[in-house]
Amino acid sequence: MTITLRPVERSDLPIFYEHLLHQPAQHMAAFVHEDPSDRAKFDMHWEKLLQSDAILKLSIEFKNQLVGHIISFDMMGDREITYWIDHQYWNQGIASEALRQFTEIETTRPLFGRAAKDNAASIRTMEKCGFILQAEERGFANARGQEIDEVVMVLR
Repeated sequence: MTITLRPVERSDLPIFYEHLLHQPAQHMAAFVHEDPSDRAKFDMHWEKLLQSDAILKLSIEFKNQLVGHIISFDMMGDREITYWIDHQYWNQGIASEALRQFTEIETTRPLFGRAAKDNAASIRTMEKCGFILQAEERGFANARGQEIDEVVMVLR
């Protein structure tokens, strides 16, 4: 599988924004910004990410096509990951391979990942890369307009 991780470039952002607008993907991810269609807030969020050296942010390419991104950041003292794959590339093993490669670059352990409890694909992706269930929590999911169950996965 030809998956390449590279630093995020500003020219990637319009494509990331288009990926984010897919409502079934928002529903699956669940924990998105309050209004994902707000381009100004999207741009402000990404500007903060790009300015921070404490956040590892990489673009995911598949066969030289930009298909998503993967990021690690500190949250309440823990190192966490998040990723987004364009829905057109789901179920091809891209997320699993990108996460596998990312965990070779991001060597902080423990490393945490979160997913809606009903997001079996994302949970399976993390499991394939050695993450195990740490806890179950509830949180407000903007994409669903309600509190939902989520899992906290950890790679030690």
